[in-house]
Amino acid sequence: MNIAIVGTGYVGLVTGTCLAETGNNVICVDNNAEKVKKMQDGKVPIYEPHLDVLFHRNIKAGRLLFTTNLKEAIDKSLIIFLALPTPPGEDGSADLSYILGVAGELGKIIKDYKVIVDKSTVPVGTAEKVSKAIAKHSKVKFDVVSNPEFLREGFAVDDFLKPDRVVIGTSSEKAKKVMEELYKPYLRSGNPIIFMDEKSAELTKYAANAFLATKITFMNEIANLCEKVGADVDMVRSGIGSDDRIGKRFLFPGIGYGGSCFPKDVQALAKSADEADYDFKMLDAVMRVNEKQKLALFPKIKTYFKNNLQGKKIAVWGLAFKPDTDDIREAPALYNIKELLKAGAVVSAYDPEAMNNAKKLLGNKITFAADHYEALKEADALLICTEWSLFRTPDFDKVKKRMKGKAIFDGRNLYGKDQMKELGFIYTSIGR
Repeated sequence: MNIAIVGTGYVGLVTGTCLAETGNNVICVDNNAEKVKKMQDGKVPIYEPHLDVLFHRNIKAGRLLFTTNLKEAIDKSLIIFLALPTPPGEDGSADLSYILGVAGELGKIIKDYKVIVDKSTVPVGTAEKVSKAIAKHSKVKFDVVSNPEFLREGFAVDDFLKPDRVVIGTSSEKAKKVMEELYKPYLRSGNPIIFMDEKSAELTKYAANAFLATKITFMNEIANLCEKVGADVDMVRSGIGSDDRIGKRFLFPGIGYGGSCFPKDVQALAKSADEADYDFKMLDAVMRVNEKQKLALFPKIKTYFKNNLQGKKIAVWGLAFKPDTDDIREAPALYNIKELLKAGAVVSAYDPEAMNNAKKLLGNKITFAADHYEALKEADALLICTEWSLFRTPDFDKVKKRMKGKAIFDGRNLYGKDQMKELGFIYTSIGR
């Protein structure tokens, strides 16, 4: 099939590359000429495990192309994916200006039948708005389909190539057949393609992310209660996670969720509910708890240093919002670094992949170390914000030698309490 991907952000690039991997001819469009040139030269603009292998293979095979010319891509394609940003507005609603702007351009370009696919995470009713924006400039037959993505950063390639399910929102039988043919190679193991109406598909994505964010937040609340009553959240997690009605995933407590999806999508769903005159109290609570949870360890750090962080050196392990990504959007590490600096502390940080993005944001406000051990040099304390595998089994002799102090504040519960006590560290974690 001939496919155009409009937008080469995280979702667009993964989608385009993975579609090319099964033999489709894919043209990715972006209005950033410098970025397009780099991709044409074989440079992957984001970090995502395994993406580079597929990216280079399909460029070499001629199945994956990049251009700034929207008309060229549209003329050659039957299916057009809109993978454009939907950033939150000041009121929390999703900004549809990028999507609707491109939709208007499509109306001026299309000369024959096209299937336009909303791949971005969008509020209920967006497919209808996109249809109107296109129809305003065109009399040509087209269909607008909602096909929300369920890609986890760090696992996105596997998630696309081996999806748990594919959700397609369409009222058109013709579009249904096109999308069914497109996704057939990815569903050979029997996982379902679920067809529904456009509005239900749009809401499905928000509902999925909001539920997972709620599950994480609930476990963080349990962790906070554990600290109050003297229970161990790891034991509670094991006890409830073995119930298959609950499941083991998304039950790990920590210093809150971040990233480009959960915060934005929970906020947007709450706004959609508000516009529908529905008071979604649970989502309001999730957002409030998560904001507070990001700084759950900061008061303990202040207490340890007797409310005087002036000149104290704090090493920070992890800047990305989660491991296996370079994404620092809404990362808890950034919230903690901001408070540490405000309190007069000196910060030295390390992350395996997110350093460049963090440097763009923080500049010379903190020191960026060459590795995780260098970050510890003369540190009074260590704060762990991201659960990279690299941090799970460090050489604790090296840690001791490089640190001036013995305090470790672990926002991801990487180590056992007894182990840390035996090693001589003053160890603080979440819910234990």
